[in-house]
Amino acid sequence: MRAPIGFRISNRRKSLKISQAGLARLIGISPSYLNLIENNKRDIGGALLNRVAAHLDIDIDELTGQSEQKLLQDLEEAFADPMVESLPFQPDERRELVAQYPASAAALARLHRAYGNAVSNADAYADRLRSDPLLSQLLHRIVSGVTAIRSSAEILEDVPDLDDAERQRFLSAIGRETRALSDVARNLIGQFDTSSQIRRSVSPVREIDDLIIERDNHFPTLEHAAEELRAEIEGHGAFGVATLTALLDKRFGVTVVVGGPPDEEDFPGQYRFESAGRRMWFHGATTLATRQFQLARLFGELAAPDAIAEALQSAVLSTPTARRLASRAIGSYLAGAMVFPYEQVLEDAEGCAYDIDHLRQVYHASYEQVAHRLVTLRRPGQQGIPFGFLRSDPAGRLTKHFPLPGLLLPNSGHACPLWAIYGAFRTPDVSTRQVVRFSDGSRYLFLARTVQRRTASFREQVVASSVMLACDVLHADRTIYATGLDLNDLSADVPVGPSCRLCTRRDCASRQEETLSPSGDSSRTRAPLLPAAFALGDPG
Repeated sequence: MRAPIGFRISNRRKSLKISQAGLARLIGISPSYLNLIENNKRDIGGALLNRVAAHLDIDIDELTGQSEQKLLQDLEEAFADPMVESLPFQPDERRELVAQYPASAAALARLHRAYGNAVSNADAYADRLRSDPLLSQLLHRIVSGVTAIRSSAEILEDVPDLDDAERQRFLSAIGRETRALSDVARNLIGQFDTSSQIRRSVSPVREIDDLIIERDNHFPTLEHAAEELRAEIEGHGAFGVATLTALLDKRFGVTVVVGGPPDEEDFPGQYRFESAGRRMWFHGATTLATRQFQLARLFGELAAPDAIAEALQSAVLSTPTARRLASRAIGSYLAGAMVFPYEQVLEDAEGCAYDIDHLRQVYHASYEQVAHRLVTLRRPGQQGIPFGFLRSDPAGRLTKHFPLPGLLLPNSGHACPLWAIYGAFRTPDVSTRQVVRFSDGSRYLFLARTVQRRTASFREQVVASSVMLACDVLHADRTIYATGLDLNDLSADVPVGPSCRLCTRRDCASRQEETLSPSGDSSRTRAPLLPAAFALGDPG
């Protein structure tokens, strides 16, 4: 759902007491065209949006309403939940709720997330009961103990002529079994408590998403640390694998080894830092881009632990898994900021119209590394194009993503099968572009390409991934990938949805799941040829 950018421009202009004609003259357009923009009848983006923001002295994020877009995305997911999707929601109900009652909208989104966590916890407990041998054994002992107690109690109750010795023997058995049963019950509760702590956050990725969106995917502390570390490295030679290798050895006693076996037999990864032996090992098949990035990451984590800790200090990370993933993400961010210095890469990106193939040659980096860095160019006053990032495996499962507020992304599983991220697999190593339009009218430029790691032998299978950058079509004219496209021709857009489950397009021929209709109407997808109320042999 697109935020009302035009209305925000109008309100800001009026609050500054600037006339419509005056603002139009300042930004270089006609007053009539500005009037269309302010009434949300024309899109605005790219250089024009930057000029408007500059003359109104307002951040682009405030005009585009990124925080509202994230809230709209959360409500979209909540309203599509099978528990409530049949309710007769109005088409603009979510948008109006966010606009008029943002706190209530946030409360609904949080309650839905808590509900999802509770359901997942219940599923986790059910899975443990079915599959955990320890829990199965404990439950079996409880049943056996209850059976033994019941048997002894029935004998005491039904056999009146027991002598005192026999009665005392059964009473002792009941006491013994009761104490044992109590111990087993405490163990069982302990197992569930441990399981609950482990699974208290059912989606560490959601917590990482919240951290990234909260910081607008930009960490000034890490950027500053990266500048200092880059300067230190370049003080010993040109930035690259050779200088990083020498400096890691000199400052931290780390030896870099390329090829040969890792310290752990059958280790499946392409690189590994063996902390005990201070040894950074790389698979012989790794590319120079991978070695440069991972050596920069290791140097950053060893040289700037305080900067990493500060970046994570206020983050809400409730599980060890979430903390591990967040620490890895922050370490990779720091490495990216070292390999691609902010001001330099922003200037180069703007100069080449965000040509990723050109940038990867300039920085001796991979396609995916460049795409990652472009997502983080969000420094206030020095912003690049706001991009979202996705990566998919060949099965279509999303394996990594950096959210873009406003673009509704599924939190797990698969996205819309029509997205370029899947079409890229049909043309390996060739960039695929498309302009898509969602059912709410929002439009995006999608750019995707396959990537794959280098294999070490004939026996290894080549497993490709697809990475995709996404930006609002308002910014598309700033990229080389808009060349030759008529961005005003809506008929050329590809109609898409976020995923089949969340998509409202009932006439999509590529639908793989039943539609969730707000009106409660039955879906015609995979419907029987004969109506359910009519059977063969019924009288006419």
